Amino acid sequence: MAGSTVRPPAYQLLADELREEITSGRLQPGERLPPEPELCVRSGVSRSTVREALRLLASQHLIVTTRGVTGGSFVAHPDAQQLSDALSTGLTLLSNSAEVGLADLLELRRAVEIPAAGLAAERRTDAHLVELRGAMFDPDLDELDTMMAAHAAFHSAIASATCNPLFELVTRPLYHIGYGEEVVDALPGDYWARIDADHRDLLTHVRNHDAMGAMETGRRHLDYIAAVAAR
Repeated sequence: MAGSTVRPPAYQLLADELREEITSGRLQPGERLPPEPELCVRSGVSRSTVREALRLLASQHLIVTTRGVTGGSFVAHPDAQQLSDALSTGLTLLSNSAEVGLADLLELRRAVEIPAAGLAAERRTDAHLVELRGAMFDPDLDELDTMMAAHAAFHSAIASATCNPLFELVTRPLYHIGYGEEVVDALPGDYWARIDADHRDLLTHVRNHDAMGAMETGRRHLDYIAAVAAR
């Protein structure tokens, strides 16, 4: 019939209902969901429908199901890596569509990485400095894959040094999608030497607790990448 809408399957409706209870906070991490028979009665669906809904929620890392006398389905505790992976998948899908372009991705990097550099300089610990030094590369000796991995690790370490896990959550996915140096066919001969120099300069500012200098280096770093991508 023209204009009619297709009703989602029963398991999806139940999963949506339970997901809303989890995301609203009515069901807290570690809290046990009602047992399957109770969900059947409450929702008026079969046990197989309940199990399908629970499987869907488990695949989305919202619940964890265990077996045994004390088993059941429990609201999962937030996992930063899983959340980051999910965000990475979404960003990758968007970046492969016509809706999001290189300019959009660089704009997001500016919004995240520049203030992150300043916070890293203010809050870093000695352990963060060790992590940052470990993410350096040698543009004269290292291969492209090594430099790409080091580049991602360095910016992830900067995010970590902010001591705000949300910066890490947002920053990591940015280096799992194809943009910037990954989509530029012909990089300048001194490209990676320039990236290395920026990283070393940024490390110096972070080590010295120089927030303004760190932010300015972060801004210059992204200006350079944008200029190269625009050629």
